[in-house]
Amino acid sequence: MLAAGALVALGGGTAGAADANLVQNSGFESGLSGWTCSSASGTTVTSPTHGGASALKATPAGLDNAQCTQTVSVKPDSSYTLSAWVQGSYVYLGASGTGTTDVSTWTPSASGWQQLTTTFKTGPSTTSVTVYTHGWYGQPAYYADDINLTGPGGSDPGDPGDPVPTAPTGLKTGVVTSSSIALSWSTVSGATGYNVYRDGTKVQAVSGTSATVTGLAAATSYQFQVTAVNAAGESPKSAAVTGTTSTGSGGGGGTVPKHAVTGYWQNFNNGATVQKISDVQSQYDIIAVAFADATGTPGAVTFNLDSAGLGGYTVDQFKADIKAKQAAGKSVIISIGGQNGTVSINDSASANNFANSVYSLMQQYGFDGVDIDLENGLNATYMTQALRSLSAKAGSKLVITMAPQTIDMQSTSNAYFQTALNIKDILTVVNMQYYNSGSMLGCDGKVYSQGSVDFLTALACIQLEGGLSPSQVGLGLPASTRGAGSGYVSPTIVNNALDCLARGTGCGSFKPAKTYPGLRGAMTWSTNWDALAGNAWSNAVGPKVHGLP
Repeated sequence: MLAAGALVALGGGTAGAADANLVQNSGFESGLSGWTCSSASGTTVTSPTHGGASALKATPAGLDNAQCTQTVSVKPDSSYTLSAWVQGSYVYLGASGTGTTDVSTWTPSASGWQQLTTTFKTGPSTTSVTVYTHGWYGQPAYYADDINLTGPGGSDPGDPGDPVPTAPTGLKTGVVTSSSIALSWSTVSGATGYNVYRDGTKVQAVSGTSATVTGLAAATSYQFQVTAVNAAGESPKSAAVTGTTSTGSGGGGGTVPKHAVTGYWQNFNNGATVQKISDVQSQYDIIAVAFADATGTPGAVTFNLDSAGLGGYTVDQFKADIKAKQAAGKSVIISIGGQNGTVSINDSASANNFANSVYSLMQQYGFDGVDIDLENGLNATYMTQALRSLSAKAGSKLVITMAPQTIDMQSTSNAYFQTALNIKDILTVVNMQYYNSGSMLGCDGKVYSQGSVDFLTALACIQLEGGLSPSQVGLGLPASTRGAGSGYVSPTIVNNALDCLARGTGCGSFKPAKTYPGLRGAMTWSTNWDALAGNAWSNAVGPKVHGLP
């Protein structure tokens, strides 16, 4: 939980200096041609500019972060460098749909022009990616100019002189859940990609003729349209179709109680109290066994009980203790990641390996599910595939939890947040780590530092207003000062934050616009550090969580 190992280093060669810029109208000299900005948030200005006579100005508003996108043709298995000059507060640059690990970079404050740069490699079947800039909620307008993507051009990138595609036809809805609606449409000749619009706002850019729109509210009707794009521009919108989500608040989780406390159990001795599963304090409803181990097979994991480090704890005892906890109404899950986590899921094969190996561990040890704690990023496309495949094997009682870092949940465009929304119908809880973090932006556009009620509530608000159900949001904190490098707060502050979010009491300077009585609860690293500190954390936070409305 302190730091996870990096996933996979970029392969292949880097983009050479001689490679052409693949972005059309990269300096916005032709207005917004080739670009699509959410909620009409973008325009062009003649001052300030970095190069040429024009630059992009995009203004966030409400729950819109002023994202401007362009779909670019690329080659599979190739390396690319993306860069842009930006100005403003909280400006992001990124690429999605890479087929490997989607990337983004950002600056919290650029009073003058500042260059952002990132790199990525495309997947084996990737022929287009979407490059984007965006700001942040509640912040002033940002500026961007001279956006460059260098690397091998796609085999059929189109010609700016080619005609703009015609509007797609045949748009229809498919599988519907309480939080997602699948769409499909007919191929448009000459198109290199498609944009998906929900109630008039662009929500996705895809290369194929299908998409699943996630993060939706239950029992709610939405109107969808799609457009086709190529180097010449974007088509008119298709005829609209309406889809209605099913009832239910979303969220899997089997027998997890309405309000739950999650605790990580250490399968190693690092100076905290050594515990058997049977020793885990009764306040914990979900026990995450830390950690699974990577194998030589991409995506696959295994588990090795540290019997020697745990005083001779045997596998048979371990399995029996899991059954006893389950008989007492607890869930025991296997956690993937942590300080030495190197599990990489970047293609369909590794996604299948992950699902198969985790399901095998569930059968072998009796685990109820899985926790995703990959702290250096993940691939939303293939992690989603892996978890859905696991769900298909394990059934509706599967428990899925996540423990992203604060930066991973700052924006719905981040891969961790995307993954959570993609699996909202089967996700139990996201216990974001409010520790080992610097200052972060709250949902009100203000910056908050670790150690306060405001840091917990204003950052939780991003998840609560960004599409997750309150039942899928938990507060992750260290059990003691020794449990993390920074970010420990007293149980009193944790409890005040829980009251603020669920009841509207105990708040600091930030007070949410509404209350979230369905908030799932809290998490700590770890049950072992809690035990060493005399169970002070669980004895205080446990009753508070279980007493929420």
